Amino acid sequence: MDHSATRATKGTETGQLHVVLVLSAGSGGIGAHVRSLAQGLVAHGVVVTVCAPAGTDALFGFGRTGARFHPVDITPTSGARSDATAIGELRRAFTGADIVHAHGLRAGLLSDLALRTAGRFPGLRPETPLVVTSHHAMLATGLDRRLQRLMERRVARSADLVLGASSDLVARARELGATDARLGPVAAPPMPPAELGREAARAALLGGGPDRPLVLAIGRLVAQKSFGLLLDAARLPEFGEGDPLVLIAGDGPEREQLGERIAAEKLPVELLGHRTDVPDLLAAADLVVVSSRWEARSLVVQEAVRAGVPVVATSVGGIPELVGEAVALVPYGDPAALAGAVGGLLADPARRAALVEAAHQQAATWPEESDTVAQVLSTYDELVQRS
Repeated sequence: MDHSATRATKGTETGQLHVVLVLSAGSGGIGAHVRSLAQGLVAHGVVVTVCAPAGTDALFGFGRTGARFHPVDITPTSGARSDATAIGELRRAFTGADIVHAHGLRAGLLSDLALRTAGRFPGLRPETPLVVTSHHAMLATGLDRRLQRLMERRVARSADLVLGASSDLVARARELGATDARLGPVAAPPMPPAELGREAARAALLGGGPDRPLVLAIGRLVAQKSFGLLLDAARLPEFGEGDPLVLIAGDGPEREQLGERIAAEKLPVELLGHRTDVPDLLAAADLVVVSSRWEARSLVVQEAVRAGVPVVATSVGGIPELVGEAVALVPYGDPAALAGAVGGLLADPARRAALVEAAHQQAATWPEESDTVAQVLSTYDELVQRS
């Protein structure tokens, strides 16, 4: 369908559909998804503006997709001054928009405030449809949890449509009062091929040392990813023979804490920091571990499966519905179970091969990027015709 021709009376002066995508700083998975979405929408003739903190454009290359980039400093936590500034910038970016599509709770909340308090701001229509994609479960505790629940309820009830990245997020939105909540699976963007072969990639990571099993984990060093649980497992004898080395690729606020623990307990774990050579890391790995407290449709799991690397993951959030029988699942919070699953797979090449074969079959059922873009475009058309 030629979507540039369907909105002849809306959007820009050319008649094209104009969509504004909004995200805050933080998750690399959300940024990768928004970049993929922006690129696909532009290819369909949609005018796209991406609103996000300035540094995210350099990291994800939104502008290189053909989208406009409008820097908006959406901070991870609320602040009266910073939120007022962000809302003002969003109002400017939303001028003339046909759809606003926010990704995440903070982006959804500030986008709603920008639209509903527009007043007489020229060219900004308060009735502009708001789509919010829910990517994460809220895992805070105490007072923070109560505040987040209030924000969740506000966003769920104010959005014209909530897309949940996994079924549990859709159920959560409906529980909070969303009038329209649907599953909106996030496809992992295709990775470039590895630059190094397996042996060269392993040699680079082992630094000339003796060969040993390599267990890879990838993600931001934050509480949700539960890398502490992986450290708990790595110290147990069930983790495997042959002195497995755990490599954690990623950066974040828990790096210092994890590093101190690795040094103090002399754990066989290395923190690699932020890496841009994930295909090479996957080429070198014997196993990928996801120890998270919660995930939707984990991009790391999808990338590992497509790279042919067996996976051990916690049975949380959307992971079971994503992987079926193609990944070794363990209960969250059980380091012995995690260690046993890792050690068992490292000792059983035939089972690893069987998991890889099952994973390839499972991956064939996953939506591609083009499917995700097509679904989103369909919902945009529906909302614009309704407004």
